[in-house]
Amino acid sequence: MRTFYKGSMETKQLGNSDMRLTRIGLGTWAIGGGDTPFSWGAQDDSDSIAAIHRALDLGVNWIDTAPVYGLGHSEEIVGRALKGTSHKPYVFTKCAMVWNEKREIANDMTQIRREIDESLRRLQVDAIDLYQIHWPKPDEQIEEAWGVLADLKRAGKVRWIGVSNFNVAQMERAMKIAPITSLQPPYSMINRTVEAEILPFCRKQGIGVINYSPMHSGLLTGAMTKERVAGFPQDDFRRRAKNYQEPHLSRNLGIAEFLKGIAARHGVPVGVIAIAWTLHNPAVTAAIVGGRSAKQVEGVAPALEFKISDAEYTEILDYLDGHPAHD
Repeated sequence: MRTFYKGSMETKQLGNSDMRLTRIGLGTWAIGGGDTPFSWGAQDDSDSIAAIHRALDLGVNWIDTAPVYGLGHSEEIVGRALKGTSHKPYVFTKCAMVWNEKREIANDMTQIRREIDESLRRLQVDAIDLYQIHWPKPDEQIEEAWGVLADLKRAGKVRWIGVSNFNVAQMERAMKIAPITSLQPPYSMINRTVEAEILPFCRKQGIGVINYSPMHSGLLTGAMTKERVAGFPQDDFRRRAKNYQEPHLSRNLGIAEFLKGIAARHGVPVGVIAIAWTLHNPAVTAAIVGGRSAKQVEGVAPALEFKISDAEYTEILDYLDGHPAHD
C-alpha cells in the first residue's frame, strides 16, 4: 500500500468555512460498538484507535462522529485516539439524538446546550470544528435549534455549523436564521435521492456537501456476500435494512460485481470506485468513509486521490439506469 502524505493531499473548501478537506474523511459510526439500536455489532476499541491513527497517517484530515454512535462511546474513542497522535484533524460531530438511562434513543432538539458540553468533554477538545443537527426531527423544532447552534458558534464552542439529512425546504428555513456551512446527506449508487433537488440547491447556495455511506454500509465494497449478510449479529442494524433484503440485495450485489471490472482496470478496491463516483458530482465536497480497522482504512485510502473519468462515470450511470431499484 502506497503511503500518502498530508502535505500533498488534494483538498476542497467546505462551504463558507475556512476548512479545506481531504476528499475522504473518517466516519466513526461503527466504532461506537454494539448493543444499541443503530449499531454495527461488537467492536474492539484498540482496533478503532488503530483505524483512526492509520487514517491520519495516510493523510485524512477530518473525522466525523456523533453522540448517538455507541451512546457517547464513539466520541470517547475519537478523543482517546487524538490524544495519542500529533495529527490535528478537523473534528465534526452532531446533536439532537438523545437517550435515557434505559438506552432508549429519541429525536429531540431541545437539549443541545447540554449535548455540546458533553461532546466537548468526550472528545477532549475546546471547540467542535463542525457541529451538525443530526436529523430534522421533530420538524417544528428546527428554527429554535438552528438558533441555538448559531449562538454556540458566536460563543466559540463550535467553529462552523451544518445540517444532516435536511431537505431543501428545511435548509431554506434554517438559512433565514444563520448561514449553513454544510449538509451531510446519504449518497451512493444505491441511494441517489439527493441528486434531483438537494445537491443542485447546495451547489447554487454555496453549501458544502459531505456525503455519508458512499459504499452504502458495505454493500459496494466488493467484499459483501449473501452468506455474510445472513451471518450478521443480531445487533447489526443492517440485518433489518431494506437494501440488505431481497429483492434489493441481489440487485445491489450485482452493482458491486459490475464495479469489479472498473476497479480491476485501475488496480484499486471496488469500494474506491464507489466513493470516487459520488465525488465526481461537482456538488459534493468530500465523502465520509467508515473504517473499523487499520486494514479497512488502508483499503479505502486510494480514494484520497483516485478519480474516475467522465466516461467511467457515464458507464456506471448507464449500468444503474439499466438495473433500476425495486420499489
